[in-house]
Amino acid sequence: MIYMDNAATTKMHPEVVNAMLPYMGNRYGNPSGIYTFSKKIKKDVSEARELLASTIGAGPEEIFFTSGGTESDNWALKMTADERRAGSVITTSIEHHAILKTCDFLEKRHIGVTKIGVDADGKVNVNAIERAIRPDTFLISVMAANNEIGTVQPVARIGRLARGRNILFHTDAVQAYTNIYIDVNAMNVDMLSVSGHKIRGPKGVGFLYIRKGCLKTPFINGGAQEMGMRAGTENVAGIIGLAKAAQIAMINRDKRIRRERQMRDYMIKRVMTEIKDVRLNGDASDRLPNNMSFSFSRVDGATLILMLDQQGICASAGSACSSSQTQPSHVLKAIGLSDALAYGTVRFTINEELQWNEIDYVVECIKRNVAELRRLSVNEN
Repeated sequence: MIYMDNAATTKMHPEVVNAMLPYMGNRYGNPSGIYTFSKKIKKDVSEARELLASTIGAGPEEIFFTSGGTESDNWALKMTADERRAGSVITTSIEHHAILKTCDFLEKRHIGVTKIGVDADGKVNVNAIERAIRPDTFLISVMAANNEIGTVQPVARIGRLARGRNILFHTDAVQAYTNIYIDVNAMNVDMLSVSGHKIRGPKGVGFLYIRKGCLKTPFINGGAQEMGMRAGTENVAGIIGLAKAAQIAMINRDKRIRRERQMRDYMIKRVMTEIKDVRLNGDASDRLPNNMSFSFSRVDGATLILMLDQQGICASAGSACSSSQTQPSHVLKAIGLSDALAYGTVRFTINEELQWNEIDYVVECIKRNVAELRRLSVNEN
């Protein structure tokens, strides 16, 4: 199997599995206990928190563990709105559904929401955000990099704008974390969402960075876990696995990113030059190092994905969270694609385990499959 759907989820690193195993066995203590056995577990969680904080230039008291990116996004938007009780939010038209559907929820509670469009490459215009700011705007939420087309957003410029207007700034960094440089202070980020299973860590764990003093109201009420902000016994094994995955990703980051970019650019060049009537979605250069989104004219993307599956290749149409929907991707529509091209889109996202000969095999399969689907399309017409 050649796995090229790493934006959906990643294979856990063997070192992550090994790091987690003791906490599923003999190190089963509850971190809230006052005896030595539990205190050791609590210390391990604290060290994981410190490590994760260091990866984004934050303090450990600003890292709050969650069940993943969706919860982190919900926490950031809902609790910010809850503390303000009135006003407006600015976001973009290509955010993850965890943001867009939460914004729908806020609108029902009389919070104004403005969704800024993007250009043909999927990039938001900072000036458009500035023009959309109202006197009652209290939050701007723009993803660091898009999960479907890979475009990296001008987060630092948006953060600077928000800070200058005394508006909180949240970024969904689920796809960007460890794949691009992130420093919450340099970028003026007030809240940032991360998910473990996107970086070769476990599913069901992530964190929300909250700049000290930004939010005071607990997201989940109950016990005193997560500094009183999110009650419930900690997912210790998941937290340890998340920290280990982040540590590995950061140690190898420059080398891994360089190699993934080379592979990405090689595959893009072959597909774009060897197949006619194909479009690369997203910014050609300012994109995630592992992301490729192609739209093939006169091809049904779902059928192409099934054909690739029969050839041992895993790819996707876009967001895994939207795979069962029959409507065209909101991201692809936002960048101006017709329904036909949107339905003809396949996303390939790679990782450091991919080999050069596997890329060649994938490209050859794509070429044959696209030719066959177009031949059948002509015959049917």
